[in-house]
Amino acid sequence: MTTFGVRLRDSMREHGPLCVGIDPHPPLLRAWGLSEDASGVAKFADACVRAFAGRVALVKPQVAFFETYGSAGILVLEETIAALREAGTLVLADAKRGDIGSTMDAYAHAWLGNGPLGTDAVTVSPYLGFGSLTPALDLAKANDRGVFVLAATSNPEAVELQNITGPDGRTIAQRMVDNAAAANAGAEFGSVGVVIGATLDSAPDLSKLNGPILMPGVGAQGGGADSIRNLVPASDLGAVLPNVSREVLKAGPTVSALKDKVAELAAEFAFLQG
Repeated sequence: MTTFGVRLRDSMREHGPLCVGIDPHPPLLRAWGLSEDASGVAKFADACVRAFAGRVALVKPQVAFFETYGSAGILVLEETIAALREAGTLVLADAKRGDIGSTMDAYAHAWLGNGPLGTDAVTVSPYLGFGSLTPALDLAKANDRGVFVLAATSNPEAVELQNITGPDGRTIAQRMVDNAAAANAGAEFGSVGVVIGATLDSAPDLSKLNGPILMPGVGAQGGGADSIRNLVPASDLGAVLPNVSREVLKAGPTVSALKDKVAELAAEFAFLQG
C-alpha cells in the first residue's frame, strides 16, 4: 500500500479538495426528521455515505456524535467507516485524541490499527507535547495511515495557548507545524497533516510542511475561498482540504440534495487544485 499522504493527494486530484464531515448532532437529526438515538444516527450516516462515497477526497465522521449513544452509536460508526472504506473513500476519524505513553498507544491502535474502528487517519491533539504523539506517528507510518495535528484552531479560546511565543520567537502553533514538517521530511507528500482554522486572522508558516492542511471553519462558521487565500500562500494551496460539514449537511436529508451541495462547493474550491 502507498502512504496515506500519497493516497490523499491522489484522491484530491481525482475528486477535488473537499473534506466533508458526518456530524449527526441533535439539531441536524431533528431537521432531517430523524430520531435522536442510534437508529436516527444510522439513517443519517447511511445517507451521507451514499452521497459522499466516491465523490470527495476525504470524509470525516465526528466521533463524539456517535459516542453519545454508547455502544449502539459506536456500532453505527464502525459500519459507517467500513462502508466508506469499502467504497474506496478515505476516512478521517475526528477523534482529537491526545494522551501519553501506553494510553496514546491504545488510542493509536484503535484508530490507526486494523480493528473495527480502524480508519485512514485520525485527528490528534499535541498539547501534552508533540512528543506525546509518538505512538500514533509511529503506528501511522508502519500502517501507511495518517494523522492530522491540531496546530492553529479556529476556536477563540485557543489563542491564549497556541499564540504564546517561546524564546526562539516561534508561537506554539508554529512549533506544532514545524514538528509536523520534520515528520514529513523526505516524503513524496507527507502523511502528517495540520489543522488550521479558516477563520483565523493569520496562520503559521506552512511553507515547509510538505503535507495536507485541513481547514475547518468553512461555510457556516464564516470561512471561505477568500479567507483560505489570505491564510495560505499560493504555492501551498494544492495541499489545502477545506472541511465542510454544516454547509453540506444542512442541505439534507435527501441524498440528491447532499450530492448537489457537494458539487457546488467542489466547484467553488476547484481553484485549490490549480
